[in-house]
Amino acid sequence: MIEERFDAIVVGAGMAGNAAALTLAQRGLKVLQLERGEYSGSKNVQGAILYADMLEKLIPDFREDAPLERHLIEQRFWMMDDNSHTGLHYRSDEFNEEKPNRYTIIRAQFDKWFSKKVQEAGAVVLCETTVTELLQDAHGKVIGVRTDRKNGQVGADVVVLAEGVNGLLGTRAGLRNRPDPSKVALAVKEMHFLPQETLESRFNLKGDEGAVIEAVGTISEGMTGMGFIYTNKESISLGIGCLVADFERTGQTPYGLLEKFKSHPSVKGLIEGSEVKEYAAHLIPEGGYKAIPQLFGDGWVVVGDAAQLNNAVHREGSNLAMTSGRLAAETIFQIKSRRDPMTKENLALYRKMLEDSFVMKDLKKYRNMPELLHIRAQNFFLTYPQLVSKAMKEFVRVDGVTKSEKEKATLRSFLAARSIKGIIGDAFSFARAWR
Repeated sequence: MIEERFDAIVVGAGMAGNAAALTLAQRGLKVLQLERGEYSGSKNVQGAILYADMLEKLIPDFREDAPLERHLIEQRFWMMDDNSHTGLHYRSDEFNEEKPNRYTIIRAQFDKWFSKKVQEAGAVVLCETTVTELLQDAHGKVIGVRTDRKNGQVGADVVVLAEGVNGLLGTRAGLRNRPDPSKVALAVKEMHFLPQETLESRFNLKGDEGAVIEAVGTISEGMTGMGFIYTNKESISLGIGCLVADFERTGQTPYGLLEKFKSHPSVKGLIEGSEVKEYAAHLIPEGGYKAIPQLFGDGWVVVGDAAQLNNAVHREGSNLAMTSGRLAAETIFQIKSRRDPMTKENLALYRKMLEDSFVMKDLKKYRNMPELLHIRAQNFFLTYPQLVSKAMKEFVRVDGVTKSEKEKATLRSFLAARSIKGIIGDAFSFARAWR
């Protein structure tokens, strides 16, 4: 193992870890990044959405060589019952701009490219290396890491934990608790490959245009969850995720939900004739602001999914991860520039920088939403989607029944499922949580 000492060690090479390592290296610090996979992204086969603004702050010219799939011009939201969906559809040609705002990516390819940029900036990147323990001095200050390599101890002034939502280093060292199953989702995805012309025809796309579909309803069997479809160049990333606690409570399986989603009439035609080549599962932090653990301490900071930084309401994760990694690195650089020690008191600047950014401001705004959706999952993910679907069916069907009778029947259906008091209560709770 390397015997020299580093200014910083970054554990993990995902979005947050790469952003932290790149920023530190760009500032001239001596950085070691450790990744347990064969290469950055090797354990990450799923597709995802990339937010350009956050990456531009790190790599302004990323569009020149980054492995991007499609820029997104269309967003669809579906509320589904077992046979139909009611949708909100937004599409704009303005998104065919010179520098698009959102892209679909395939993480295995993108993370590998991102890691190359980290190495070009001067960081030492070691893959196939598992960090087994944080090294601490007699006072509990983190002073480095122990790995599974021979003579695997490495020292550093500070360690950046970018180990993902279920990372064990911080919990083993007693720095943070293991995530609550009610605040973590398990998502499963498949990659469905289709000829490019077939994919573009089905989604009404051309060139590098892309579309995203996000869906809620009976597909999650009354659990707090969401289905999603992302278009890549020659493939579709399709998946569904629900809270781990709900899987434990109901006995439902992620793969069972995925099969149900794929076979839904609204989805089946989009993937018909595709070849499935990849299947993956991963954990996503869903607890929001209230689930954020201690973010810093003597000799350490935590970033990205490990810090529970995910905006479930707006389905934003990679942008929060990259921003937190960058801000953690800027904090470390400032402290090093002053020649100050990496104490808890000094590293508190990281939390302040996060609080001043959009990351904490957005998470604070929706801090009550995760609890509300979990507590009233049966209403929001089962009852209401079924009622909305029934109301829409009656609205568009012409069968000799008067509109007045249809409206009364629809109202009776709502009241039979939920009392007026219950509906009003849900509406006010949703409004309060949204604030």
